[in-house]
Amino acid sequence: MPKLPFLPSILSSAVALGLITALPTAVANEVYTFDTTTVAASSEADSLQDTAPASVSVIDETELNKPGNTHLADVLAQTPNVNLSAGASRGKYYQIRGIGERSQFTDTVNPSVAVVVDGIDMSAMTMGATLLDAKQVQVLRGPQGSQQGANAIGGLINIIANEPSDTLTGDVELTLAEYNTQNLSAAVGGPISDKVAYRIAAQRNTSDGFINNDYLNRDDTNNIDETLLRTKFRIAATEDLDLDLTAFYANIDNGYDAFALDNTRHTLSDQPGHDRQETLALSGKSSWYGNANFIQETAISISKSNLEYGYDVDWTNPVFQPAANNHTDNYSRDERGATLDVRFISTEESRLFKDSTGWSGGLYYFYRSSDLTRDYTKNLTAFTSEYETNRYAGYGELSTNLTDKLTWINGLRLEQDSTLYSDNTGERSKPTEHLWGGRTALEYQTSERQMLYGLIARGYKVGGYNANSSLPNELRKYESETLWNFELGAKHNLLDDTLHTQVAVFFQQRDDAQVNATRTELGAAFDYTDNAKKAYSYGLEAQAQWQASDAVRLHGSLGLLQTELTEPGASFDGRGAAHSPEYQFALGVSFDHGSGWFSGLDVEGKDEFYFSDSYNSTTDAYALLNARFGYQQDNWSVTLWGKNLTDEDYIVRGFNFPNNPYKAGVAEDYVQLGAPRMFGVTTKYAF
Repeated sequence: MPKLPFLPSILSSAVALGLITALPTAVANEVYTFDTTTVAASSEADSLQDTAPASVSVIDETELNKPGNTHLADVLAQTPNVNLSAGASRGKYYQIRGIGERSQFTDTVNPSVAVVVDGIDMSAMTMGATLLDAKQVQVLRGPQGSQQGANAIGGLINIIANEPSDTLTGDVELTLAEYNTQNLSAAVGGPISDKVAYRIAAQRNTSDGFINNDYLNRDDTNNIDETLLRTKFRIAATEDLDLDLTAFYANIDNGYDAFALDNTRHTLSDQPGHDRQETLALSGKSSWYGNANFIQETAISISKSNLEYGYDVDWTNPVFQPAANNHTDNYSRDERGATLDVRFISTEESRLFKDSTGWSGGLYYFYRSSDLTRDYTKNLTAFTSEYETNRYAGYGELSTNLTDKLTWINGLRLEQDSTLYSDNTGERSKPTEHLWGGRTALEYQTSERQMLYGLIARGYKVGGYNANSSLPNELRKYESETLWNFELGAKHNLLDDTLHTQVAVFFQQRDDAQVNATRTELGAAFDYTDNAKKAYSYGLEAQAQWQASDAVRLHGSLGLLQTELTEPGASFDGRGAAHSPEYQFALGVSFDHGSGWFSGLDVEGKDEFYFSDSYNSTTDAYALLNARFGYQQDNWSVTLWGKNLTDEDYIVRGFNFPNNPYKAGVAEDYVQLGAPRMFGVTTKYAF
């Protein structure tokens, strides 16, 4: 068991926050309304404040619509104990409570954090997880074993776009900013008939990026070039049948030129890389109400993506390094996916045990294939591999009212995973695993304004295969892992519904934890996945939103996290996990100055954290300051905004390996820096 040096401070912080939120203050109506927020924490639509026993962050349109927010990575700093890693044109690998991947090269990655957009599982293609016409982002921390399965041992990020409406609505937004940044988005929706409504949204986002390539004398080698389109239809097919249909398309052709030997934003690459994704995805959901004893929902999605990621291996050029081989490394993946979820939900007529228990259950199917071609100029031939997985699951959940205030929730999921891996070196693996997860939770509604909960949840993640033939046979396979999560929490609506708070403390134990390891051979470093005997994480998550007056709104969040990996004899034994800062915070205030004028200030920060589980290099702690000032009149607004106003140099990805030709064999830290200070203007018209 790990030592728990600051667990008392966590508990005292929780008590203090509860006391603070109980202080009476007269305030106006709050724009954050938990009572009407539904989340994906259970199989039934839950009110966040009333019946969701889990640590959940809901980012609503107030935050999503702030100027300069275009991608999921732009808003996750508002959520405690959630981190991400870049290493490409976008941050696209997410970690929750210290659990999650940080990069992908030859191997096929099974995500620890699920990313779902309008019912489409985009965990393996997260560059498409943008905020195009987004209505809400839900972040569920902890294993989602009973509902989401093997892709969500760390948690779930769920993006929900605006729905079709029965009246004509829409908006157009244009952003111009430094580094030749231009973002044009538009959405329109309304009724086609009394039974059919639609919504169409599109976005074109371009930027030269903030990297200067001094060798090529270019300022666009780390550019952004993204085109996105979504269409949604809602159809009242019959009195008992509703249909929701979504089509999504993304065409992303970004540059990738982010690392330099001197760790600056000035590169010397002669062959800058790229980071591309083209995705077409369709989803549909039917809801049938024709039987008095249950509601039947069927959700289906299919997707096809072409992913390509490549870079200059030595980051230099023949002038800087005359003997350089000018190697490049390119990974091209053909990804296909499909999901099918058939679910039954009880009605008032079919509740069990003397009408005390609601129920839900269903069958789930998941398919994914990933065909890789790696062209590495050091190799004589390209490396190719094929990966395919089929998962079948059955799940169910009971929600029992023990009293009028106390509810007991029990969920269970059984899953079979069959995977096939093969490559052109002759390697072949065909494992089948049987896994299970679930949760038991108690929620106590002490009043209409307060809910307390406790839960125990079990999550799981399938094992896998390391593709690198340089590894010894005993390191080629790694085992599945399991996670136990123990959590206590409280949620409050206070001060006439103007102050909303939630706080949670948790402890998690992972068995056979999958960790990132690194080997260096012949001066080249490569990553692979291995198992650690145990991994632990524990901490606190607190959030609050307060409409202090008609003119002032405040929000804040705090995450505290301690992690520990244990594996006797390993270099990381007893050390914290990578990308797991011990604290994260966000604070913000918005002002309404009257006569249409408004402004706002936000600060976000996090502690230092390890680059990798394989070495002890760390980032530096940092805080970023963002501000905005604007004018709104009738249906239009203009906002001047700035991000990272203090021009902080902060690290979004780091490595440690030998790469400097003038320091042969000497491993050094190499980092990718986040965006510098940036100013822009956003104009929006809504109707």
